[in-house]
This record gives sequence, structure tokens and C-alpha cells, in this order.
Amino acid sequence: MKLAKRTLFFLAAATAMLLVTETNFGRSVQARTPVQNSTTEATDIAQSKIQRAMSAGPDDSARLARIIDTDAKGNTVVLREGSNGFTCMPGNPNVIGEPPMCVDAASLQWFADAKAHKPRPTNTVPGITYMLAGATQRSDSDPNDKTSPAITVGPHWMIMWPFDPQTTGLPTTHKPTGAYIMWAGSPYAHLHVMGRP
Repeated sequence: MKLAKRTLFFLAAATAMLLVTETNFGRSVQARTPVQNSTTEATDIAQSKIQRAMSAGPDDSARLARIIDTDAKGNTVVLREGSNGFTCMPGNPNVIGEPPMCVDAASLQWFADAKAHKPRPTNTVPGITYMLAGATQRSDSDPNDKTSPAITVGPHWMIMWPFDPQTTGLPTTHKPTGAYIMWAGSPYAHLHVMGRP
């Protein structure tokens, strides 16, 4: 009888230990799962940003372009290296004036100068900017406007060079088709061409 009680006690203890071990094993798997998912999610987010950035440029330019983004601290993050001199950015669809774009080196300088509030852009040759996925902006006339309602702009491309409406004869207000001078009268005036090149 004592042997039977001891055997029964041993079996009960062993079963309890297996249940505890199995429960703890399940917890450790669950604890690891979010880490594994966060890596997958980060990869998915990066791929989504790369696709959004590439949507801004013509296929032949975007396919070999460098893709960059900005982290929460404002630092540049390279999502993919490129080889053709173009840089594409995914922008931020939740922020007015931060569309996806593809730019050449001169345009990249132009945008860096504008962001730094330099008196004028320092690129020495005209730049090409593509925003073929469309954009939002605040103003066609004021590069520093932060309060006007958003203007939705369809696919377009730009030549980043100080165009003068007086000498070109081009309009200075937004058009759904054709070309106009954006931010005319400012050092950051440039040619805005609606549609795909």
C-alpha cells in the first residue's frame, strides 16, 4: 500500500512538472514571437517605403535609383543603394508637402537648400524632380506657407531652376494640365509640368 501511494505521488508530481514546463515553454515561444514579427514587420515597412518611393519616378530612373528615408531624429537612412545618380524618397503620406519623389543630384541640393532656409538654391545646373505619384502642397506662390489648406496635385515633374514668368510667358498659378512657374518671384521659383514626361 505504501509503495502504491509513493508511486501515485511520484506520478502526480511528474505530471505537475510536465504541465508547468509545457506552460513555461509556451510562454517562452510567445515571448519570442513579437521579436520575430517585428523583424518581419520592419522588412515589410521598408519594402513598402521602397515601392512608394519608386512610384514617384519613371520606371527606368526609379529601378536603379538610391532609396532613402528619414528616421524619427531626422537622420538619413539608406533603404537601398543605387547606381544611376537618382535618389527616390517615400515621403510621408500623412504630412502635407512631403510626397514621394525621385530627384537627381542638382534637385537633391535644391531641396536641401530649401529645407535649410538658405537665401537661394546653390545648385549650379538645373535639376530634375519627378512626383509621378502626385503630391500635396500648401501654395503655388509661397514656399514658406504652412497654414493654407492642402492643394492636391496630380502626377507631375519639375525643373529646379530659377524660371522667370516675365521672360517665359508661363502662368504662375496651378493648372491641371500644361506647365506653370511655381513659387514665382522667390529664389526657389521652378518649372512645374503636369502629367508624365
